[in-house]
Amino acid sequence: MEILVKEIAQIIHAEILGNPCFKVKGVSSFEDAGSHDITFACESKYLSDLQQTKAGVVIVPDTFKFNQDHYQNIIVLKTDNPKTSFFKLVSLFHPEKIKPPCIHSNADIGYNVKFGKNLIIESNVFIGDNVKIGNNVHIMPGVYIGEDVFIGDNTLIKPNVTLMEKTRIGMNVIIHPGTIIGSDGFGFTQDDNTHEKIIHTGYVDIGNYVEIGACNTIDRGTLGMTIIGNGVKTDNLVHIAHNVKIGDNALIVAQVGIAGSTRLGKNVIIAGKAGITGHVTIGDNTIVGPYAGVSSDVPENQIVSGIPHMQHDRWRKVVRIISRLPEMRKTLFSFEKRLKNLENK
Repeated sequence: MEILVKEIAQIIHAEILGNPCFKVKGVSSFEDAGSHDITFACESKYLSDLQQTKAGVVIVPDTFKFNQDHYQNIIVLKTDNPKTSFFKLVSLFHPEKIKPPCIHSNADIGYNVKFGKNLIIESNVFIGDNVKIGNNVHIMPGVYIGEDVFIGDNTLIKPNVTLMEKTRIGMNVIIHPGTIIGSDGFGFTQDDNTHEKIIHTGYVDIGNYVEIGACNTIDRGTLGMTIIGNGVKTDNLVHIAHNVKIGDNALIVAQVGIAGSTRLGKNVIIAGKAGITGHVTIGDNTIVGPYAGVSSDVPENQIVSGIPHMQHDRWRKVVRIISRLPEMRKTLFSFEKRLKNLENK
């Protein structure tokens, strides 16, 4: 595929600095690009020296001051959001391969299943009784769908996903391989030093435009629902326990664990490997830093870090002190010794 720089500029609404008739033949990263590739640069370490890349065209922020005499072999496109603009072009150069609608002959389909239009159901898919599947849904090999599951329009379910009974999936959802949605939560009662299982009769409700990473586990509600709001995105290896409620447009990064009945507000960001205890509330627009341990409620519009969690600025001070503790200990012992000597005189 070849496309002229001026055509790309029209697609991404960019200002051209350089040859508008240059032919772009591919997209690539800043480090790996070739002479006829287009790439992007947002961070200062790349913008400070565009000669680091061999790309023929670089998309940069519209605030970037470009010296064309210094970079004679590079064509620059200025946009307000280089990363977003670049990935529009990625989809242009690498269009999704469209499969024709079909239901594979070895798919195991139960009773009273209602199918929408233009479905792709691939091999070794199991679909239980009373399942409803919307239009333009693509279900890839090895998926298990339990009884009474609902799947909305335009949803993609990748290989070896498990949707347990009564799970509800919204429209335009992507679920990556190996994820299990709707398994029983970790619920037991103690009686004479034995652990009696609590029967879980609830389900998981996932909103629209959600993307669930690979190998997530999302437990059903004990009695009610576990809710994932619209626009939520989770990374790989995330665990969400029973009766958790996650607000719209939350971002949850890899290896996060959220204990039962916790509530996350809208636009919350949980960074990698953070842990959140059960029955707490995290307010709208709050950011929880990596490795943090959240043990109580966090108000809206906060940034917290550390174990136990605290305001991020305070945590930075704590970290600086921790690294100095051995020297501070020596100093303290030295002062104690001098004080005792003075007292003994």
